[in-house]
Amino acid sequence: MKRTGHWSGLSLNVAEPAVPPLRMETADGRRMVLRQGADPVLFAVQRVTHRGVHYARTGRYTSPLPQLRAVRARTLREACPDDSAWSARWAQHFAGRLDASVNGPLHEGDWRLVQGMPKWAVDRHWPKLLDFDPDRGHLTWFGYGDPDEDARDVLPLRALSDPDSARVKAFRRQYREGVLPPVLLWWLSGLNSLVVLDGHNRLVAALAEGGRPSVVILARAPSDAWVEWAAGPRMVEYEKRTAHYERQRAEGDALAGVRIAGESRRFADDLRSLGTAPDLTRAWPLRGGARAWLREAADHVPGWSPDAER
Repeated sequence: MKRTGHWSGLSLNVAEPAVPPLRMETADGRRMVLRQGADPVLFAVQRVTHRGVHYARTGRYTSPLPQLRAVRARTLREACPDDSAWSARWAQHFAGRLDASVNGPLHEGDWRLVQGMPKWAVDRHWPKLLDFDPDRGHLTWFGYGDPDEDARDVLPLRALSDPDSARVKAFRRQYREGVLPPVLLWWLSGLNSLVVLDGHNRLVAALAEGGRPSVVILARAPSDAWVEWAAGPRMVEYEKRTAHYERQRAEGDALAGVRIAGESRRFADDLRSLGTAPDLTRAWPLRGGARAWLREAADHVPGWSPDAER
């Protein structure tokens, strides 16, 4: 794995494996299973209306990263008082651990680790996780007639610990001291959601203290061809707007230069966001197809019968 770039994100070029231990498998009927090695850790089925996805956790998920030691968190904070540098160091740490993991999601191709939640995330969704995180539930994508608690941006892959448990209390102390490591999230496009790859207890600790966790997000990197394609219409619109302001400046409008500078900043930000946008998550066909999915679901999440036809 090669690592390049400064901290607008960390780019990873992964040479192997072709099929990762932690992977999404799909079958007909919009069915999915997230598998870790031989173990299914989450079953899901998209609604036929494309308004959301039903899921069921099996309780078999384990983090692909080793436990973090408190002394390392404090050492990194002392070395990186700046939050951006702190996140960059943790991204490097996560990259190394994921590369060495025997049950993680990395497979051949280009990946990115970026800091912070995406622009579409809603801050008020965070506290819901402490009050509503069922093993069997539904994630709404658009909220049409769905319960408000189904609108969430992050899905834990295992049940969250009690905020007053001993392990969480230790992380709550780290949060108060300002040394709590980031939570590692993973973008799964089939769920249209971020999932917690590592840091379930750190997530609970930050929320229990009334705060928000620092996050680093893992996703497949978009191809250069896609970025170029997506940038094309934006370039056309930018040139139209700036040409209009240029005409205003030629006519003596003293504020036209300020408007052009503002458009240029927005355009640059837009291009940067394209470069860090997540690509679609790769999935593999489930051996045995829909019948195998139904058998496994019946074995591992008995009684689960989501209504995906509405």
